[in-house]
Amino acid sequence: MTPDPELARKLLHGMVRIRRFEEKSAELYSAGKIRGFLHLYIGEEAVAAGVMQALRPEDAVFATYREHGHALARGLSAGAIMAEMYGKVEGCSRGRGGSMHLFDAAAKFYGGNAIVGGGLPLTVGYALAQKMQQRTGLAACFFGEGAVAEGEFHESMNLASLWNVPALFLCENNLYAMGTALERSEADTDLVEKAASYRVQGKSVDGMDVLAVLEAAQQAAQFVRDGNGPYFLEFRTYRFRAHSMFDPELYRSKEEVERWKQRCPIAGFSARAIREGWLTPEMIAAIEAEVAREIAQAVEFAEAGTWESVEMLTRDVYTARGQTE
Repeated sequence: MTPDPELARKLLHGMVRIRRFEEKSAELYSAGKIRGFLHLYIGEEAVAAGVMQALRPEDAVFATYREHGHALARGLSAGAIMAEMYGKVEGCSRGRGGSMHLFDAAAKFYGGNAIVGGGLPLTVGYALAQKMQQRTGLAACFFGEGAVAEGEFHESMNLASLWNVPALFLCENNLYAMGTALERSEADTDLVEKAASYRVQGKSVDGMDVLAVLEAAQQAAQFVRDGNGPYFLEFRTYRFRAHSMFDPELYRSKEEVERWKQRCPIAGFSARAIREGWLTPEMIAAIEAEVAREIAQAVEFAEAGTWESVEMLTRDVYTARGQTE
């Protein structure tokens, strides 16, 4: 597809915003400002940026624990996300979810799910409710290729097909389920074929090309909106950083990582946008400056945020008698 300058700017801005937010998160984690687990989306930005352009406000989004990029692309503010990772009350989950449990009901962003494959059955249930109540809007579910080995994947695909629900399954195949290469965990590495075994149509897409992602997502979303049932998209992508900040990354070579970095979705799209005349170097520099200001403001917002009072720690927690505070 050929984007107009406005769309080209949106796509690049979305990817740069995610990249710079994640880089700052890594820096803050190393400084002890962010604690717990932290899974970075660096390298996979084209998937979130492209897919979200194909979704509508009435659609629901279910994500994984590597969901900062999804949340940003969906419209959650950088400040609310950063404050959440700081554990501050001003965070999107009031500081109780942290990095892996971002949530915003108003944006129909239902996680951040820390359990591998945990968002799949939620997606099917939500899509079924949409169908039964004759509401518009589909349920879009992001998950990694590691989830394909989980029982939830097979149960969810089966029921989604059986019930013909409006679900869009979005597999981010970054080749390593934590530290296990795909060919070491799957006897058949053709993930689209696995979806087809449940009579779910699907397609494999270059997840490093934001235009390819957007075009495939638009076609798949329209297929679902037309009442044809669920659709499966596999995005072949790659994370440039380790699985998490605790990962020593001993399962892949530095040479492999460097080869994939040559296909950086941001650098590749920027060069093409200039070459095709969609954007100018000055416009790209302006995007970087705009994003830098936003990230700086997000950090300031999180730093100025408040900790939850001790008196509120039992809020939303069940008591021994089964009552809630």
